[in-house]
Amino acid sequence: MSENLVELCRHNAWANERLFAACEGLSEAQLDATLSGTFGSIRDTLLHIVGAQERFVTALAEAGPVLVFREREPFPGVAALREIARNSSAALGELAAQAQPGATATTPHRGVYYTLPVWLLLLQALTHATEHRTQVAAILTQQGIQPPGMDGWTYHETEYDGDWSRLWLW
Repeated sequence: MSENLVELCRHNAWANERLFAACEGLSEAQLDATLSGTFGSIRDTLLHIVGAQERFVTALAEAGPVLVFREREPFPGVAALREIARNSSAALGELAAQAQPGATATTPHRGVYYTLPVWLLLLQALTHATEHRTQVAAILTQQGIQPPGMDGWTYHETEYDGDWSRLWLW
């Protein structure tokens, strides 16, 4: 698959890392905070980000039925989820690197097998994580906590020494 797609997976891993790092020091009350229109509390959303990413990896690897649903397990703490996210992010990037044009993956869902384009599973994995990271950022902001920058410009600046400070001057 394209190096560009692999780079998008690297961005996903980086953004997850920044979000989980920002959430590690939160109090129990802050982890339980929510905002109308979001998935749920920060705690539940972090579990969902990790659980869904693991399911996308399982589907892409055609590893059979998903047996672990993080969202149904007790909250293990942000640090533990951060490590799980690191591992599944690495696996997602590896699967993206191995994917061939036109590749499909057959995966079961509720007893029915579906054959899907690999690009679709990768697209959904990345957009799904972005959507929920943004929700956590909104909840953090509501609590007066500055969320980390997780956008593409910040990624390029921090990982590739890019300077976009003058690009969008109006």
